[in-house]
Amino acid sequence: MAAHSDTDGDRPTVGFVGLGIMGLPMATNLLDAGYRVVGYNRSDAPVETLVERGGEAGDSPADTAARADVVVTCLPDSPDVTNVVLGEGEESDPVVDGLAEGMTLVDTSTISPTVTERVAAELDEMGVSMLDAPISGGEEGAVEGTLSIMVGGDETTLDATRPVLDVMGETVTHCGPSGAGQVTKACNQIVVACTNVAVSEALVFAEKAGADLDAVVSAISGGAAGCWTLDNRAPRMIRGNFEPGFFADYQYKDLRIATDAGEAFGAPMPATELSHELYKSMVENGMGRDDNSGVMQVVEMLAGTEARVESDD
Repeated sequence: MAAHSDTDGDRPTVGFVGLGIMGLPMATNLLDAGYRVVGYNRSDAPVETLVERGGEAGDSPADTAARADVVVTCLPDSPDVTNVVLGEGEESDPVVDGLAEGMTLVDTSTISPTVTERVAAELDEMGVSMLDAPISGGEEGAVEGTLSIMVGGDETTLDATRPVLDVMGETVTHCGPSGAGQVTKACNQIVVACTNVAVSEALVFAEKAGADLDAVVSAISGGAAGCWTLDNRAPRMIRGNFEPGFFADYQYKDLRIATDAGEAFGAPMPATELSHELYKSMVENGMGRDDNSGVMQVVEMLAGTEARVESDD
């Protein structure tokens, strides 16, 4: 590692760029684990929160990288990564200007596999290693440090960086070379989105048929249909609680990445294409900042009813 390690010399300094709904709790977990963290975000409030919790404020992406050994990015989309990391856009002080040979960049964003491969190749020419390490588990997973992290890149680099990732995630899986993490995340988002749509259809059907929604959720959660969405989202969905753990905007973006990749690789995606259109409807109807489980609202609009029970409050 470079010469930014903390005082006991055991832990690298982590530069964290992108302190949003996922990034801030991930960075906070690193602080709680004893890492020195330098953070940067375009808006000031998350950085101020990080500083209050013991972190340091970076002046720019480049400054944040220059003060770190390992840089973690958590950004919305492919153009954001190429802008903030490489300066291919409005960013005048990109991460690349603060990187030095021997450093590692861990990109936890969900972006195009081909963009990942290009960024990794450019950094490799500088002697900088890159891991594409997209995450799954929603805000709860970020807060609790139980994320699933899907990693593409050199396995030796992953081994060296694993202690940092282990703080943020419960499951860290090496999926293959650069881009493989993003391919795996696309697979994850296909299953998540299609499951959300299926659960939504089931709940709206149950409402139309006059069934007890709480009973339906309880009964099918214990059988072959049991899944994370039924356990963690369905009780909220039927109470109209769509507070975001993962923005529908981001789900829509991730499905676009998946369908574009499916087109490029010739993989049929009939269910994914349908889910993509339903999430597009969410965004176009002003629901993009709702939780991704809020796709049920689109199904409800189609059905002309709401699948609701009275709140427990």
